[in-house]
Amino acid sequence: MIVNWAHSEADAERALRELSGLKGEAVAVRADVTRAQELTGLLDRVGAEYGGIDLFVHNAASWHPSPAVGADPALVRADIAAGIDPLLIAAPVLARAMEARGGRIVAVSSSGARSVVPQYVGQGLAKAALENLVRYLAVELAGRGITVNAVATAKIDKGAATPNPQAAAALAARTPAGRLTTPQDIADVVALLCTDEARWIHGQVITADGGLGLL
Repeated sequence: MIVNWAHSEADAERALRELSGLKGEAVAVRADVTRAQELTGLLDRVGAEYGGIDLFVHNAASWHPSPAVGADPALVRADIAAGIDPLLIAAPVLARAMEARGGRIVAVSSSGARSVVPQYVGQGLAKAALENLVRYLAVELAGRGITVNAVATAKIDKGAATPNPQAAAALAARTPAGRLTTPQDIADVVALLCTDEARWIHGQVITADGGLGLL
C-alpha cells in the first residue's frame, strides 16, 4: 500500500503507525496530487514497482470557508480543482494500470454535495462535481472491469482535533446510531467497495453517516 502525502510528514508517519498491524506493507510517498506531473509520476512509480495498480482511493481536498453570497470565485475554483483534478488526471493512467487485473477506484465525498452546510460552498460544489465525475468514469471504465464509486459522510469525529465541539456534540445526539462518523467507519466502507463481492457496484455514492442524513 502506498500512502500519499503532500504537506505533513508527521501525519504520514502517524498513518503508517496505524497501518503497521495490518497484513502487507505500507509506504509513505510524498507527492502533490493536485499537480499533474507529480501525480502521474507517483502512479507510474507504483505501477512499475508493483506490476500494476489494484486500488485507488481519492481523498484530496481543500477548503476555504465562505458563504455562497460574497464567495471569492478564485478560492471556490481552487476547491473544485483540488476535489476533481486528481481523479481526472489519474483516470488515463489507472485505466491502463488496472485493465489487465480489474480495479477499484473510490472517491471520498461529503453530504455537502447534496445538502447546504454553512461556510461550505467551495467544498460543497467540489464534492457535487466529484460525485458526477464518479458516474461518468464508472460508465467509461466498467467495460475494462474497473469499478468507480464514492463514499460520503457528514461531520466526522476527529477526537480532540474536532472543530466546534458543541456543534459536533449536537450532531452526535441527532444521529440515529448514537455518535458521529469516525475515519474508521469511512475506511470500512471503502474497503467493502474494494472487495470482489462489490464488483457489480458501479457509479454509486454510498452514504455512511449512522443515519444522520435520514433526518
